[in-house]
Amino acid sequence: MANSSAILLPKTERILTTVGEQIKLARLRRKLSSEQVAERAGIGRSTLVRIEKGDAGVSIGHLINVLRVLGLEKDFLLLAKDDELGRKLQDADINTKSRAPKR
Repeated sequence: MANSSAILLPKTERILTTVGEQIKLARLRRKLSSEQVAERAGIGRSTLVRIEKGDAGVSIGHLINVLRVLGLEKDFLLLAKDDELGRKLQDADINTKSRAPKR
């Protein structure tokens, strides 16, 4: 089976593009070449280019490795940290199931 990228909504694509641009800016601020970052992250330069363009088909492991090289791996821990909707549901004492329903 061939690798395929996820089908994303335009808003989600813009988010990925923004993340890629931010990673590229972080690399440039550190005056690191794409070859240096790719080598240190254990990926090919073309994979780094895909990350910096916001390609949805790139492995999350590769993304984490690039963040590690840039010293930004702790930023990944901030994802979904403040789950405002989840906290409101919890505060309203609405029962939430531990698993999603089967389809």
